[in-house]
Amino acid sequence: MESSIECVTDGLMDEDEISSQFSSSKSSHTNINTNNLNGMVINPATSVHELLECPVCTNSMYPPIHQCHNGHTICSTCKVRVHNKCPTCRHELGDIRCLALEKVAESLELPCKYSTLGCPEIFPYYSKLKHEAACNFRPYTCPYAGSECSVVGDIPYLVAHLRDDHKVDMHSGCTFNHRYVKSNPRDVENATWMLTVFHCFGQYFCLHFEAFQLGMAPVYMAFLRFMGNEMDARNYSYSLEVGGNGRKLIWEGTPRSIRDSHRKVRDSHDGLIIQRNMALFFSGGDRKELKLRVTGRIWKEQQNPDGGACIPNFCS
Repeated sequence: MESSIECVTDGLMDEDEISSQFSSSKSSHTNINTNNLNGMVINPATSVHELLECPVCTNSMYPPIHQCHNGHTICSTCKVRVHNKCPTCRHELGDIRCLALEKVAESLELPCKYSTLGCPEIFPYYSKLKHEAACNFRPYTCPYAGSECSVVGDIPYLVAHLRDDHKVDMHSGCTFNHRYVKSNPRDVENATWMLTVFHCFGQYFCLHFEAFQLGMAPVYMAFLRFMGNEMDARNYSYSLEVGGNGRKLIWEGTPRSIRDSHRKVRDSHDGLIIQRNMALFFSGGDRKELKLRVTGRIWKEQQNPDGGACIPNFCS
């Protein structure tokens, strides 16, 4: 069980950071006899795509695109970060819009930035950003729930990252039997147990177990997430069972994709929820120690070749 601390910065840059970052981004381009067209500095050897690249963050610029009196452009986010001072000539930026460059952008069609990862789509410039935010080929965020990990990558990379960096438990097979233990459970209102990863059907699944407050009631929750996209996740189902003293609770559902954060899944209550008093009843003894055994199974839904309902495919 781990606790986490999230650090937040104000995002502003001092003079040395501005000079260093701008010099680094500028060094990748060759400057050749610049001229000025409609107040915007143009390099004849520069592509339109490079014109739309912010000189500070190097991301593509979207309206409002700002420029200084000398025609140097910058995105609206970096305009704040550099304290409203042009990173090229150090003059005040003011509130001048670069309407010419915004018009040029309207006429462009560009490939998705995840084209190297397999996305074949091409979009008008101003539609591209919206697509990329939901592109099925975009990298996944690390599903580890014990801390706010910022690592992103494809599934094989994240599996190796979880194993090597987070030291999570890795198991093969579609059935599991896990025991969750905590002394003095009444003293803990919020907790996250170590993530467990299962490999079956050629896919990876993450088993989460957490303690949190549901309204005024302390509860425990177990749920499964699929390491892949939402559409593929619907091909699988899982069950969770917990019990003791002649009683048991059973949950069946579809695993959520890791596109949904563990907090989003938890807050939607999409999993096996056990009230603390019931969990301590299942634990037996004097109810002063949590000893929950959670068993489960993952299976793949297969369409009946004769039509009708799906046939569950259990692994051996």
